[in-house]
Parts: sequence; structure tokens; C-alpha cells
Amino acid sequence: MSPSNPPIPSHDEPDWARVSQIAVQGSDSPLVPTSLAPACLRVYPAYARLDIPGAVNECLVRREVHQRLLLAARALPEGLSLVVLDGWRPWRVQQYLFDTLYESLRSHDPSLDDAQLLARTREFVSLPSRDPQAPSPHLTGGAVDVTICDADGLLLEMGTQFDEATPASHTDHFERHPPASDTSQSEARDNRRLLYRVMSEAGFTNLPSEWWHFDFGDQLWAWYRGEPRALYGPAEMDSIETLWKRSLG
Repeated sequence: MSPSNPPIPSHDEPDWARVSQIAVQGSDSPLVPTSLAPACLRVYPAYARLDIPGAVNECLVRREVHQRLLLAARALPEGLSLVVLDGWRPWRVQQYLFDTLYESLRSHDPSLDDAQLLARTREFVSLPSRDPQAPSPHLTGGAVDVTICDADGLLLEMGTQFDEATPASHTDHFERHPPASDTSQSEARDNRRLLYRVMSEAGFTNLPSEWWHFDFGDQLWAWYRGEPRALYGPAEMDSIETLWKRSLG
């Protein structure tokens, strides 16, 4: 084990009821496009490519999040790039993802009751909420979904697909279930360690059930950092109407 690529520590799942009670400071930090970043940061808006209703063909994040993504990207070994799959997410997309996973789980296992279905769904998709005091993480512009690609643009092996709703997607899965030999699972473990390390060193926290999900400035970040308040509440993408209204005073 290389000291520069240490094991991923295990963390408990968030207590969402308590997460939603963390005070939101609020910030006027704007949403900025990641597609204009240097080549070390690549952008692949996954939900727009899947034609999910309401998805934006850009990955928008808060300005400070953008700066920290660049820190993480520049810490990767030469030839590797950080890939942003999703950032700020419209409420409509959050609702769609929640509803489709909920129904998929219900169809897959009819024995699950409503409470179990809700818990299983929230493992991978947070409740859709535009509440200024308890917004869904991706609605704040502080949550990002990321992975790593090589110089040819091929995604590194991570053991599961992005958004694969299985226990193997838990960030520390290969730490708790060590690969038996030098296999693709060993490669996935090492790649997850690399992603977790560069993102953590750039100031992000990770959602334990998703190796791809990281936060900065939202309530989930505040929960795992022990911060007294979150920096970001809900954000909205500028429209031409809002731009005109601001310019006209």
C-alpha cells in the first residue's frame, strides 16, 4: 500500500433529519460553468446526455467549488483528468431521479414497505427539496459528481457505474471487501482511493454511499466537517429575464 494513496476511511451514512437542521448562512456566490475550465478538468453532463427531462447541458457549480475542483484536478498524476458528471441540478431533475429510483426499487422488491423504500432511495438520491433551510445538496451548486479519465478520455475503472444503486457503489466497499488478487477490483480500489484523496485534500467531503459524490459548502459538507453552518442555500441558473431585471434595477 502506497502512503500516497491510503485506504478510504469508513463514515456513517448521514442523519438526514439532523443534516436538514444545520443553519444555512446563504451566499451570493454565482454558479459558473465548468466547461470553460482548463484541460485538466473535463465535463460530461451525464443527465443531459441521457435526455432526462429538465437536465442542463452544462455542469454548473459555485465559484469556490470550481476553484477547488481545479485544485483536485491539478493534484492528479500526469495524464489523468478529473471529469465532472453533474453539479447544480434543477429541482425537476432531482424529482425525476428520486421518483424513478423509488419506482425501480418497488418493482425490484415488492416486499419493501414505504419506510424501507424511502431509506433505500435516499441512499442514492436525496429528497427533492427547494426549502431555503433544507435544500437538496445538488440544488445548492455545492455538490458535484466526479470521476477520473485517462489521456485518451477513457474513464478509469471504479468498480461500478456512475449512479449504480448497489452496495458496491459505497465509497469504502473495496476497503471492507478487499480484492482477493490483482484484478479489476484492485484497480477500482486504487482509483477510488486516488479520487477520494485529491477531492478530500481540496476541501470536499464524500457521501459514503456514492464514490462519485462530493460536497463543499452545503449542509452535507457541514455535517461531515462538523461546521456550525452551511455556506450555500438553493441556487438558480440565470435566465435572460433575471439578467434584464437586475440590469434595469
